[in-house]
Amino acid sequence: MMIKRILTLCTAALLVLATQAHEGMWLLNKLKQINEAEMQRLGFKLTAEDIYAINESSLKDAVVRLGGGFCSGEMVSSEGLFLTNHHCGYSAIQSLSTVENDLLTNGFWAKTRKDELPAGFNVSFLQAIEDVTEKVMAELNDGMSEDERNAKVEEIGAKLRGEVSKANGMSADFKVMFEGNEFYLFTYKTYRDVRLVGTPPDAIGKFGGDTDNWMWPRHTGDFSMFRVYTGPDGEPADPSEANIPFKPAHHFPVSLEGVKEGDFAMVMGYPGSTDRFLSSQGVRLALDIEQPSRVKIRGVKLDLMKEGMDADDAVRLQYAAKYAQVSNYWKYFIGQQRGLKRLKVYDKKKTQEDELMAWVNADPERKKKYGEIVTLLDRGYGDRAKFERANTYMQEAAFGSESQRGPRAGCSG
Repeated sequence: MMIKRILTLCTAALLVLATQAHEGMWLLNKLKQINEAEMQRLGFKLTAEDIYAINESSLKDAVVRLGGGFCSGEMVSSEGLFLTNHHCGYSAIQSLSTVENDLLTNGFWAKTRKDELPAGFNVSFLQAIEDVTEKVMAELNDGMSEDERNAKVEEIGAKLRGEVSKANGMSADFKVMFEGNEFYLFTYKTYRDVRLVGTPPDAIGKFGGDTDNWMWPRHTGDFSMFRVYTGPDGEPADPSEANIPFKPAHHFPVSLEGVKEGDFAMVMGYPGSTDRFLSSQGVRLALDIEQPSRVKIRGVKLDLMKEGMDADDAVRLQYAAKYAQVSNYWKYFIGQQRGLKRLKVYDKKKTQEDELMAWVNADPERKKKYGEIVTLLDRGYGDRAKFERANTYMQEAAFGSESQRGPRAGCSG
């Protein structure tokens, strides 16, 4: 089963000490319940309500979701200005670039607000997170097949989304969490007028290129700057010269004091899902077949793109964002392979599963209900392994490629 990419607003807190690091990722509406006290003990000087509050201004109002969640940004002024990564603004910067006016290579800074350029994407602000697990579970039962359960969950999710207000800019996302054990409804307000304010040249914004990507420390100036606009009434509106800068409920002040070792650090945003619940069989499949296949195909795609990009500046611009997107996870999978092996993740998973089965087998009722878990996983992943390479090649080489009729096939924008 493919791992679904789940985009949700989470917070990750890290405290780096000489010999120890505390870290984690949490849903904002769970901070009070789970770890506010520990965070404060580690140096956090705010409260859970300062981060997430529905009826009052809080830090969540300063964190912006780009598009449907492809990146995060931070509001840094009362005039709608927000910062995001250079690679997050990359597609927008590319789409505004031409061979004659190459913003990717040369950078861009709007001297006045009239010089700001249309970004071509929307942004959203979280309004509320609702735990709807009880509502969903009430309509599920153990007698359902997996397909029946999934269909019912989708039906319930569509119903819950439909109950959210359809006022200007309002929408909701229904999210399945923790491998289908918890369910949440995220309500957003979306603004449609976003403009590019500034970006450093590619030599700064992508300094180090693929070599430094996913590595630490990094030395790149990985940022770009945009502004959100609203209608004159302060509500979401289509792009117009009559629009005014967005007034966020909260924005982050920028400190020039710097940081010191041991300072508490917290990041808020829209990360992808993790695979922490993957079984040992899933880890082995990824190590042996799936990830090496993705690296191989993406390497070929990158070589083909690079050949055309190096030969023609117009093609270079047309493919700049696509090349960056393919190379991003090409490098990621290479690094993850090394990390999984170095940390002996397969062995650790196997040990956990052995301990679980010892607990299961110690009780006749548990053994009756769960005794075949490992056998079923072995059988399922064994069957999947027969087709995994072909399936991955199909995803990466066929569905992940493009074609165009004419003498310059493959050089579309």
